Amino acid sequence: MARKHLLSDLAGPKSHAGSAEDVSAQESITPQYAPRGAIGAVSRSIELLKSQSLIELDPDRIDAPAVTDRLDEDGEQFEEFARNIRENGQQVPILVRPHPTIEGRYQIAYGRRRLRAVKAAGLQIKAAVRTLTDDELVLAQGQENSARQDLSFIERALYAAELEANGFQRSVIMGALAVDKSNLSRLIQAATQLPADVIRGIGAAPKTGRDRWGELATRLGSDGAVDKAREVLSDGAVKALPSDERFARVFEAAAPKKVKKNKVQAEVWQAEDGVKAARFRQDKRTLTLMIDNKAAPEFGDYLMSVLPEIYASFKKTKQ
Repeated sequence: MARKHLLSDLAGPKSHAGSAEDVSAQESITPQYAPRGAIGAVSRSIELLKSQSLIELDPDRIDAPAVTDRLDEDGEQFEEFARNIRENGQQVPILVRPHPTIEGRYQIAYGRRRLRAVKAAGLQIKAAVRTLTDDELVLAQGQENSARQDLSFIERALYAAELEANGFQRSVIMGALAVDKSNLSRLIQAATQLPADVIRGIGAAPKTGRDRWGELATRLGSDGAVDKAREVLSDGAVKALPSDERFARVFEAAAPKKVKKNKVQAEVWQAEDGVKAARFRQDKRTLTLMIDNKAAPEFGDYLMSVLPEIYASFKKTKQ
């Protein structure tokens, strides 16, 4: 009964908003060029919200859907947003649907940040209630994000991968994110190549694009790199950083270590009279000869003066 009463209040007097049948009739006369299917239904639902009355709900009665589209944002950014809500009130309503399995509860379609801020302020949340299928809820999230601040690359990638893992068709995911098949495949691949806990530990990283995330996935493929990333993200000081800086810390920690080449040790050349006149080091490409001017004064100058003769003699042996 609670759900029926709530939907009746949302629709308003029949003389103004009409019954559910009236709404369906209004939707049936949508022009031929309007979007069809689930995407078209969501478009019409969002348009209808503009003319519907709103209700106030206890934030504790609203649950997250199975798949959420945004990662938790940095504390400083959220605090600024929450302060604005406390001082000026909630200006934009959220969209919820009656919970599909729990009577008297709701699931949020979009407005999670507003819900969090209003709840923190101890206020009731202004909401519009629509009966949405799972596909329509996902599409509503996508349309809201297109109209407002867009998701970062990794949020889009993680959202796409989680939607597919939860059984949503790719056509629905493409509609929600406004991407084609090839771009959707790239998004899903990017997310599945990275550990989900590392992504969530880093956060949205709005300034970090696909190429950098792809390079991080490559780096994390090295032995022990994922453990290093998790160790970095567990540091309290790193957790307090903005998400793009957290990405930079993990990116640096996962960098492959340069292998130092072991230098060939120089050997000592000792003359028959016991003087250690030189040291030499030889590899596949070079022979390095170092004359000890202290042990054998003027020997270096003499060697350089006879070097042409030595080389000429060498060439004769090769003839």
